[in-house]
Amino acid sequence: MAFSIAMPGRIVFGRGEALTAPGLISAYGGRGVVVHGATAARAGWLLAGLRAQGCEVIGLPCAGEPVLADLEAALDVARGQRPEWVVGCGGGAALDLAKALAALIPAPGGPMDHLEVVGKGLPLVAPPLPFIALPTTAGTGAEATKNAVIGVPDQGRKVSLRDDRMLARLAIVDPALTDGCPKAVTLASGLDAVTQVIEPYISAKATPFTDAITWPVIAPGLAALKVLMAGEDAGARDALAWCSVTGGVALANAGLGAVHGLAGVIGGQTGAAHGAICGALLGPVLAMNRSRTDGAARARIDAVCGLIAGVFGGTADEAPQVLTDWARGQGLPGLEAQGLARGSFGAVAEASALSSSMKGNPVGLGVADLVAVLEQAA
Repeated sequence: MAFSIAMPGRIVFGRGEALTAPGLISAYGGRGVVVHGATAARAGWLLAGLRAQGCEVIGLPCAGEPVLADLEAALDVARGQRPEWVVGCGGGAALDLAKALAALIPAPGGPMDHLEVVGKGLPLVAPPLPFIALPTTAGTGAEATKNAVIGVPDQGRKVSLRDDRMLARLAIVDPALTDGCPKAVTLASGLDAVTQVIEPYISAKATPFTDAITWPVIAPGLAALKVLMAGEDAGARDALAWCSVTGGVALANAGLGAVHGLAGVIGGQTGAAHGAICGALLGPVLAMNRSRTDGAARARIDAVCGLIAGVFGGTADEAPQVLTDWARGQGLPGLEAQGLARGSFGAVAEASALSSSMKGNPVGLGVADLVAVLEQAA
């Protein structure tokens, strides 16, 4: 048995912990960049707090899931600031853009030198700047991962910039920052959070460490999401935020699977929200993996299906479809409604089969299997 553990340098978790952010961040230096969501006012408290600490700081907006042009434009501005650190305060998109900036500001070249699949995929030469994460949604776990996902529309793909040194020096996970998140965003991002503890648990690359952190949060994460669809609840927000950060740590150490292998290609083609894509795929992928595995791998999937049934009803056999039906009933659109044309299913399956996430899937799925998953998720 041999494995390593990659984690943020420090994780601070709990309600009210965001209030400590200005003091903790200023310890990394007096000049920085804060990447926030489309509405700057939501990060106003942080910018004001940093300035009160004597920091020279600029804010950069991230209006949606970042694409290459967004990253290049942000780099031009951020390099002019000569920052000592970069903070991401927002959803997974803002955190990904901030993480990419922290990696590339010191780099002598541009993004295409380092992006996987569509670029040269070269390792970073210069160490990244310190990256500090304050997530305001519970979903991607980007506060705990070592990659930043960037869309490349010309190639119809979402690809990663990846390096162990891109892990956050500090992740401040305050569930209060997610309070009042709109229902549709909570649903999509929450399904992503749950997917990111399920896929590492059933991954071919699972370790005793990832088993220890994922298994205990799968059922609470599902239950919290169910509660939040019925109404606002602080305890459920806390549980889902913990599920999210746990998923980020887990995927950084055990990889993912076919849900994310397909989602990267679909997101690049449609521009649909990543969490919504994952939510539509989770049930169909579980069903396909269950039908193609046996032995220990099948036992893990059966165990997960049992947890789903415990939250949403039905039997373990029925769990993938029950979960899919529940999510649709809460308003989650299928893949066609998210912009994926049926005529593209074959091409999506072929491209997805080559993605890095597929290496963690518990069983090899062929193109025909992946097309069948897309049909079920449509």
